[in-house]
Amino acid sequence: MKECIFCKIISKEVPSKGVYEDELVYAFHDINPVAPVHILIVPKKHIFGVQSLEPEDEPIVGHIFYVARRLGEELGLIKGEDLKGGYRLVFNVGEDAGQSVFHLHLHLIGGRKMAWPPG
Repeated sequence: MKECIFCKIISKEVPSKGVYEDELVYAFHDINPVAPVHILIVPKKHIFGVQSLEPEDEPIVGHIFYVARRLGEELGLIKGEDLKGGYRLVFNVGEDAGQSVFHLHLHLIGGRKMAWPPG
């Protein structure tokens, strides 16, 4: 996808502040953070969004959640077995939900107390 900003970030055509990368995903700081920690976890395969997932994408989505757990721990957002601290994981699906980049991505948001209900 030549015009996709996340594809350009993954290919290093557009700079980003990366925090994790492997063969399936790239994770980087959001340029418009809504909390002290706001990381985007993006599959390297261009997937338009949740609404476009296919059965063969299931391992990628599972890996995205694994990376989120790992980053939550590494960034100190969860402390110990009692789950002190915390973070929020968000997929926005469609324009009305706030999806502005149509490449599947998970927001990992933390570093402050979260309110409920959101948005």
